[in-house]
Amino acid sequence: MLRQARVLDPASGFDGLSDIVIEDGRIARVGPDAATQMEGHIEGDWDLQGKWVTPGFVDLHTHLREPGHEYKEDIASGLAAAAAGGFTAVCAMANTLPVNDTRAVTESLIAKARAQEGPRLYPIGAITKGLLGEQLTEMSDLKDAGAIGVSDDGRCVMNAGIMRRAMEYASTFDLLVTQHAEDHHMTAGAEMHEGEISTRLGLNGWPRVAEDIIVARDLLLAELTGARYHVAHVSSMGSVRLLREAKSRGLSVSAEVTPHHLLLTEQNVLGYNTACKVNPPLRTEEDREALREALADGTLDCIATDHAPHSSVEKLCEFSAASPGLIGLETAVSALLQLVRHNQLSALRLVEALSTAPARLGKLAGGSLKEGLPADITVIDPEMRWTVTPNQLRSKSENTPWLHTEMQGAVIMTLVNGKTVYQR
Repeated sequence: MLRQARVLDPASGFDGLSDIVIEDGRIARVGPDAATQMEGHIEGDWDLQGKWVTPGFVDLHTHLREPGHEYKEDIASGLAAAAAGGFTAVCAMANTLPVNDTRAVTESLIAKARAQEGPRLYPIGAITKGLLGEQLTEMSDLKDAGAIGVSDDGRCVMNAGIMRRAMEYASTFDLLVTQHAEDHHMTAGAEMHEGEISTRLGLNGWPRVAEDIIVARDLLLAELTGARYHVAHVSSMGSVRLLREAKSRGLSVSAEVTPHHLLLTEQNVLGYNTACKVNPPLRTEEDREALREALADGTLDCIATDHAPHSSVEKLCEFSAASPGLIGLETAVSALLQLVRHNQLSALRLVEALSTAPARLGKLAGGSLKEGLPADITVIDPEMRWTVTPNQLRSKSENTPWLHTEMQGAVIMTLVNGKTVYQR
């Protein structure tokens, strides 16, 4: 029994005090007096006054590094980090070693995740074999093995003809097509956003139009093919404008934004801060404001962490040699709560962007606290203060710009199928 919490359920629009009763791994009853109606044996009884209870978070964009780079992260540590961040399901990207472009790799990921008895893992298969942008994968095999979408994330599918065929093929199996939008011809050697800061630091710049060009092209292809097209880690105000226009015409397109693109800017790279070297790069204050507005109004559908673990070898080095990416599963909601405190995002919309929306886009279980559904639940203390330190993190990596930062707000419990997989 979860008693007297602030229950936020975007699927029903409910935001108020309520009890939740869980029986046999499912949500049995929800209501102001649901717990008082219980009789008989009670395994757990939690008084959650002042706490939030939400649907379990779903991350459409996670790098778990297994197989091939287990020294950075593996399925066990990645799912432990996910649970600590309130995520009950994560979608694992295909840029592993070997690439997840076959049935065998997809099945292996699912089997290893099930053995952990933690958050659910949904593989994202590759669009092209070896992520080379040349030959399409056998998407029918990937779907049969358990993949819920396809993406060459980390690399853009540059050939428009191949991207068209990919969308058509994926549509046959109702797979989500996620694109890493980057014109690689315009970003060769780029290290950060192209602008005043890159000039001052003497670093090669990445123009935002390199993202916009691919988004514009792909929206036309999505309109042609009717594919379920999804833009990964949107970073530019130009992409926001393109997506807003496409949605106004009823296109079946969607997009995600990361916590770091919502909260940080190119200014955070000053001092050659490799923790803030990401792909796509942190952009300007103007871009950040456009992203926040687009998330609030639904132009950007959901928040995804793009959790990208790296070891100290790949981050504690000169900026040009550092690998792009940061970890985000364990800090996402704590960092994002500042947007709610500053009235830039409602609490219900934040929860929707972390749970209901990604579950809907991926056609995954969860995202709702409706009676009868599996009890995938996140419990948050919005006032708890904690400091991000290596010994607090369950990830194998610690490449986060919030390292040694005090956070306000913390996940205190995560349940999957009614089972507690994390408790602070």
